[in-house]
Amino acid sequence: MLDPPAHDDPRTDEELIALSARGDRRAFDRLVERHAAAVYRLTNVMTGDPMTAEDALQQTFLSAYRHASSFRSEASVRTWLLAIARNAALRLRSKRGSEDVVEEPLLQLGLDAGWGTDDPEALAIAAERNELLRSAMADLHREDQEVLILRDVEGLSGIEAAEVLGIGERALKSRLHRARLRLAGALRAALAPDSADGRGGRR
Repeated sequence: MLDPPAHDDPRTDEELIALSARGDRRAFDRLVERHAAAVYRLTNVMTGDPMTAEDALQQTFLSAYRHASSFRSEASVRTWLLAIARNAALRLRSKRGSEDVVEEPLLQLGLDAGWGTDDPEALAIAAERNELLRSAMADLHREDQEVLILRDVEGLSGIEAAEVLGIGERALKSRLHRARLRLAGALRAALAPDSADGRGGRR
């Protein structure tokens, strides 16, 4: 679900960032138009506040423009930008105090998600475009939201998402699996006739 190229510009991200490093502001503007939505989705999830997310977005692209010459092609431009965005969001979020992550046992997550009935991960992915998914996503912890945004919304590979999050690929797989289970559980709870008790929720 990647964002379409800005104005159908035929140049690649790598070409645009190389021009940006030489001071071509128009080339950088194309990158901003191409990736701003993805950056904002991540910063909004991480900060939980639209205004703070906008601040993180601005900081992301300001930093990217200043350090365009430091880009290395081992990662995609999108991955590089999202890593900068995550750091910017973390800095802004830390000013408001940290959040503690409570790790539920995997078995309980599976039961909540409906193990033994529907495939919980398939349920989460299949509902991606549904309005119900947005509501269920909003009830997840932000660490779950960010890994789902990176992998299932932005379409980053496991290696790319792990790089953005600063963790190993195995840890990424575990975090993604748990996040999908929590999302599936939230979806099942929302679909249940008596779902008012609402297990979990944003902490």
